[in-house]
Parts: sequence; C-alpha cells; structure tokens
Amino acid sequence: MSGISILLVIVVYFSMLLLISFLVGRKSSDNNAFFLGNRKSPWWVVAIGMIGSSISGVSFVSVPGMVRGIDFTYMQTVIGFFFGYLVIANVLLPLYYKLNLTSIYTYLEQRFGKYSYKTGASFFLLSRTIGSGVRLYLVTLILQLVVFDAWHIPFVVTASGTIFFIWLYTHRSGIKTIVWTDTLQTICLISALVLMVVQVSRQLDFSAGDFIYSMVHYPHSRIFVFDDWHSKQNFFKQFFSGIFIAIVMTGLDQDMMQKNLTCKNLHDAKKNMYWYGIAFVPLNLLFLTLGAMLLMLASKNSIALPALSDDILPLFATQYLGPVVTFLFVIGIIAAAFASSDSALASLTTSFSVDILGVQQMEPKVAERKRKYTHIGMSVVFVVIMLVFRMLNNKSIIDAVYTIASYTYGPLLGMFAFGLFTRRKIRDRMVPFVAVSSPFICFGINSVSTALFNYPLGYELLIINGSITFGGMYLLSLNRGNVETLKC
Repeated sequence: MSGISILLVIVVYFSMLLLISFLVGRKSSDNNAFFLGNRKSPWWVVAIGMIGSSISGVSFVSVPGMVRGIDFTYMQTVIGFFFGYLVIANVLLPLYYKLNLTSIYTYLEQRFGKYSYKTGASFFLLSRTIGSGVRLYLVTLILQLVVFDAWHIPFVVTASGTIFFIWLYTHRSGIKTIVWTDTLQTICLISALVLMVVQVSRQLDFSAGDFIYSMVHYPHSRIFVFDDWHSKQNFFKQFFSGIFIAIVMTGLDQDMMQKNLTCKNLHDAKKNMYWYGIAFVPLNLLFLTLGAMLLMLASKNSIALPALSDDILPLFATQYLGPVVTFLFVIGIIAAAFASSDSALASLTTSFSVDILGVQQMEPKVAERKRKYTHIGMSVVFVVIMLVFRMLNNKSIIDAVYTIASYTYGPLLGMFAFGLFTRRKIRDRMVPFVAVSSPFICFGINSVSTALFNYPLGYELLIINGSITFGGMYLLSLNRGNVETLKC
C-alpha cells in the first residue's frame, strides 16, 4: 500500500471526524457542552466510545505482542477490570451524580478542602499529560516511519499536524463531539481488528474448526497461573491489581469519567459502565488471539520475529500480510490513538479550567474564553512532549515515564478511599506532603525488594502506593472526637 494511499485514507478519516464535529457542535459550543455534553449523551453511544478511549494506539500494537512473553495471562488482569467497573458503577458514579460534579476532583474539596482538591487535580494533570503525550508520540512515530519519512517530511510537522487535526474537531464542543467521534473510531478499531484476524486466518489456511482447535491447543494459550507465587503473572496478583487499576485509571480519572457524566442520568451511566465492562473482555481476548495467530504464521513461514514484542504486529501488517491488512492496520491504529488522545485533550482542558483556573466562578463569556485558551495550551504541550521524546529517541526512557506515571495514580486511590470509607476530618494543608511522599516511599520499597529478594514489584505497587497515602492521611487526621459528618 503506497504512502499516497495511506495519506488519502487519513484525509478521508479526518473529514468524517470534522463532519461529525460540525453536526454535533453547530447548536451548542459553550462550556456546558464542552465539559458535560449538556448531559444528553445516549448511554450506549458513551459505552461504545469508551472502549476506543481505553484502548490506546500503544495497546493496539502491544497487546498482540504480549502473547510471546506471557501467553494469554493478561486476561487475568482484564477479568479484574470487569469487577473494578462494577465497583465504579455502584460506588463512584452514584457519588459523582449526587454531587452534580463537572470535575470529579471537586469531591476532594467538598470532603477535605482546597489543598486536597488541588493536589488530586494536579496528580491527574501530571499523569494524563505525560501518559497521553507519550502514547500519541509512539503512534505518530509509526505513521512517520510508515508514510512520512519516505516524503522527507520532518517529524515536527507530523506531530504538529496530528495535534492540529485533533484540536480542530474538538475545539467547538469538546466532550459533546468526542462522545460521537469516539463511537465512530471504536467501530473502525473493532472492524479493523476482526478483519485482520480473518486475513491472518486465511494466510494460515484455517477453517473455523481448525481455528478453534489451534487456539485451544496452542502452547501460548495459557490464561491462568495459580502455582507460582513469585511470578508477576500469578492469578491473584493480576486479578486484584486489575480491579484497582480499573478503579483508579477509569473511576478516578477525569478523562474516562467525563464521558459518563454526559449521560442523561445515573441509571444510564451505570448501564454504560456495565456494558462497557462486558465488551472489554472479549475485545482483549481477540487482540491476544491475533497475537497468537501471528506467532503461528511466523513459525509456518520461518519469519524472524523482532526483538521487541511491540514490533510484531507492525512488522506483519506492513511487510507480510498485503495491502489490505496494511490499510486495516493504519485505520485501527489511527482510531485507537485518536480515540484516546482527543478525550485526553478534552479532559485535561476541563480539569485545568475547572480545578486550577476556577472558570465556573467566572462570567460565562470570560469562562469560555479561558477554556479556549487552555485547550490551545494543552495542544501545544502535547506537541512539546512528542518532540522531547523524539529528541531522546530512547524506548527505555518511555518505559520509565510510564512507570513514573503509574506511581502518580496511587495517591488518588488513597485519597478517594479515605474520603469514602472513613468519616475522619483531615488536616487539609498536610495532604500534599502525604501525596507527594507516597510515590517516593513506594520507589524505596521497590528498590529494597528488588535488591534483597530479587522481586521487583509489579501492578501490586499501585495498591501499596494507595495504602501508604491512606495510612498517612489517617495518621494526620483528627481524633475520634472530631469526626466530620459526610455531606455526600
């Protein structure tokens, strides 16, 4: 598939997004539409769009590659995700709707005070800005290598153009537009994934029966690990970590919750979360199935696999499976990347505008102007992050950033848990010190565990991090004689 053909696909795809943006945003482009979609989003549209948002471009290429190293054991974490979504639907969503929140971190102000509120919002802004910027960089880099390098177009132009197009179709109505564009992008992503599985199955000359038999008896099809407690793939570690990862990275994340808050009411929001959680399980199983089939195809045709598992799908899609799969790969990765990046841009704009600038206390016209400037500023920050990582050009640096970003979700988990499950009044001014100290303490624990026991902590680090924040807040809270009755 030629570079011009791929570019034409991208142009057509963006044209569809712009058309949706125009149709959705022509009647309303104020802050209420940008932040909450006027609370008129159909729940099933939100559920479909959330799938695309949760599967970034990195996941699109990484999950199939996992099969070579850890078989299908990632499904243990995915099963944990589902139970985490049940907690979100029945614990967090009722709280958010009862308090009529725009930014979910406003809860921390109502429960503890201004310092806790700003701390929670700042942790989200830091985590999501770096994480989303890096994810978008990796996908933009793939497009650069597949298409734009052949035309000698500089990476800065590719990066700036990508962000500009995302800004273009989100700047009018923000989340109101994204709810619908993400639905389109999720449909494109899932369609591309299914059709890629079909194409690879044809390359393997599989009938339906052959396909089922091969997957059941394939050595890498193992899902559950119960016998090795030291393994990071142990079922209990993966399952319980999956629950907490879902709670933190969905239920305590403004990006994901902002879509839920656009639903008409709590009942619709809970239905959205249930169906989203159900759909997430087979979708990830399909990603892993594609990865297993690529390994089978490599064995059959004696294809040398790349050293990095993340490069397996791009290698096959661009070199061995023909132009149809290349086309599907480009569509899938663009859909996955932009479905996560556009909502991240909107949620970061919302959080900074509401939590940091306090636009809800301003005159409507002033508030709308501040939000528009913030949206432009966040777009520029994304471009800068991509250029910095392009300059560093080191995947180990990227891995380190993801690790650092994962540390920052622990304090959010501890803060919300303390607010929800205790009634103690906190010394608000001390919360920032507790929240900042917790990741450093976790880093020390992980270093000692690795050095003394040769056991680096995995996903369970999130639980430890949240527990340290919870414990620190408890130690700094007031005695039992000064209990604050919750207002929520």
